[in-house]
Amino acid sequence: MHGAHPALTACRFAGMELRNRFALASMTRVSATEDGRAAPEMAEYYETFAEGGFGLLITEGTYTDTAFSQGYLHQPGIADEAQAAAWRPVVDRVHAAGARVILQLMHAGAVAQGNRFRDRTVGPSAVRPLGEQLTKYRGSGRWPVPLEMTRRQIGEAVQGFAAAAARARDAGFDGVEIHAANGYLLDQFLTPYTNLRTDEYGGGAEERSRLVREVTAAVKGATGPGFTVGVRLSQGKVNNPSWRWPGGDAEARAVFTAAATAGADYLHLAGRGRDWPAHGPTLPGLARAVTGLPVIANGGLHRDALARRVLDERHADVLAIARAALANPDLPRRVAAGTVPTPFDPRLIEPLATLANARCHANA
Repeated sequence: MHGAHPALTACRFAGMELRNRFALASMTRVSATEDGRAAPEMAEYYETFAEGGFGLLITEGTYTDTAFSQGYLHQPGIADEAQAAAWRPVVDRVHAAGARVILQLMHAGAVAQGNRFRDRTVGPSAVRPLGEQLTKYRGSGRWPVPLEMTRRQIGEAVQGFAAAAARARDAGFDGVEIHAANGYLLDQFLTPYTNLRTDEYGGGAEERSRLVREVTAAVKGATGPGFTVGVRLSQGKVNNPSWRWPGGDAEARAVFTAAATAGADYLHLAGRGRDWPAHGPTLPGLARAVTGLPVIANGGLHRDALARRVLDERHADVLAIARAALANPDLPRRVAAGTVPTPFDPRLIEPLATLANARCHANA
């Protein structure tokens, strides 16, 4: 390490005062109760990162309604008041440890592989998702062919996001992040090979971005001023990591603009470490330039030189750390002390990406 790390500086980000620019990236842990309530060990889990120095925590994807949104068994939800109440200890413990916390709102759509409310899945079109279900999240075999969503079902999904966001605000969260990335429902609408619709939700990039606009606007309307609303976007997907937007920068601009004009307070660009060019423009940098919004970047940013470059060159404002955070819940403190981070061990999330699995590995 050389010199003061720029990620250790305090900042005002999307209406929140953060003690530094390190964020915990959202990571699916499938460790809630069967009925979708945040379990006590989840409060301990998030508190660990807050005590370890992270300025902002983004929760795992949380389902929004009691229809088609749930994606995984033992996934947390915020679809009713009991589920919302179960999140309050998480919020309180994170705040007590000096961090801010944002709830990520997620509708799995066609890649749902564990929904206790419905036997079928839905998507923009009746297109079977690529690949197979994720075993580390208790799935197996191919995904089923989803039902094509009706306009009424689309409207119900939008309202589910809005109502969930209002519950998150009332539970004390500092904001919500709309999950429009990684192959889940909103990303399925953005993607031409899963969205074959011929109505107002299908066609070119602007039309395919319609649902992102509608959800963002509805969430902003339901939560009111002073509550942060972000949108997470990505090119790669859980079932197609190598996918890239076919329209290149023009398509990226359309997607970024859709979220920004609907009222997003920040954008979160998720990716992998290999997505960072050695020099020159980056996707988070483009998002920042096109919209003027603050940006969270993700993907290999535990690496010192890359993290410094992303912040120093103003490609992004905040760094979201995922697997390196699992191995180093105190990563910001390690960076401040110049301590070498512990390498990530895949056994932390295999064979299941649960907190119990990680605890067993740590005790082995």
